[in-house]
Amino acid sequence: MQPHHHTQGQRPLENITVVALEHAIAAPFCTRQLADLGARVIKVERPGGGDFARAYDTRARGLSSHFVWVNRSKESLALDLKNPAHLSVLKALLGQADVLVQNLAPGATARMGLDADTLRTLHPRLIVCDISGYGQDGPYRDKKAYDLLIQSEAGYLSVTGTPDEPSKSGNSIADIAAGMYAYSNILSALLLREKTGEGSHIDVSMLEALTEWMGFPMYYAMDGAAPPPRNASSHATIYPYGPFQVGTKVGTDGEHIGTIMLGLQNEREWVQFCEQVLLEPALACDPRFDSNAHRNEHRLALQKIILDCFAHLTVAAVTARLESAQIANAQMNSMAQLWAHPQLQARQRWTQVDSPAGELPALLPPGRQSAFDYRMGAIPRVGEHTEAILKELGMGLPDGRL
Repeated sequence: MQPHHHTQGQRPLENITVVALEHAIAAPFCTRQLADLGARVIKVERPGGGDFARAYDTRARGLSSHFVWVNRSKESLALDLKNPAHLSVLKALLGQADVLVQNLAPGATARMGLDADTLRTLHPRLIVCDISGYGQDGPYRDKKAYDLLIQSEAGYLSVTGTPDEPSKSGNSIADIAAGMYAYSNILSALLLREKTGEGSHIDVSMLEALTEWMGFPMYYAMDGAAPPPRNASSHATIYPYGPFQVGTKVGTDGEHIGTIMLGLQNEREWVQFCEQVLLEPALACDPRFDSNAHRNEHRLALQKIILDCFAHLTVAAVTARLESAQIANAQMNSMAQLWAHPQLQARQRWTQVDSPAGELPALLPPGRQSAFDYRMGAIPRVGEHTEAILKELGMGLPDGRL
């Protein structure tokens, strides 16, 4: 499962130290990507339980699926930040850091004397990135913000789902969006610091990150116009474009029965679809279906024709016809099929990382790099690196408790 090794070049963020006061997904996803690029990421966790995301589930061989995903290649430092001696360790560490990333509750860092203004006065080169639900000011500042709540506030739920019921995203899309913007903002702040010698303060909100991703539906519904309709996994305005059942009259073999996703973008493809996939050339000129607007209007009639044709074919046969007609198509894969995806295997996108539960498979970060190998380090135990970091700082904790 190891990828081809080209060159073990210098990673772009080597010699950059990131301190992370983080939990859940948004900040850990950001800092894991900084670690992928070679940054040293020191994750400050509560002694004992650590990041509460460690306890979300036990699906990754006894570890939390969320935690395994976003916490490799980090060092875990266990500190009780309500204890002044422990807080002094963190303050000493920040004096040597390049970046602080935090997604604690609004106002929590200020109460510890670790707000961006204070830190940047003490350490002008430090880059401070605050990640929150709604931002560091404004009337919503103190509202609790979880991923699903932000999906709701950002209008995502209003355009996702079926006509009868909105649906949330099956992954943590608001957290991911915020984590990605924090990551790219930190990279740009590091580049800027090379020019100016100064750090900066970055204020990333989950609401603003996901609202940016809502650009198409927002402009579509501009000036009070109707929003895109919720059409489950079908396209809102193009037809046929979406999932179609295949093989229902072929037999019970799971390999032959399934769902194929296909999409037609223009009239040339519609003609090819009728001729080569449905084997009904005359359908192309049927006045109900002779333009996308008409096909969209007569969806149910066209859907019946397509499903009747596909019912008598296997998944392989329908795929072969679609490929031959050069019609865009995809399998609706399960998680098991994604783990075994032939394209990911062919491009050697899987490797192994160490963890408290032994070696685990891990996907290499998106973007093949010719200049360096991504760092794919271990997932830490709570407090695994506390002793080593204290030694490095020349400090000990007076009470001895960690």
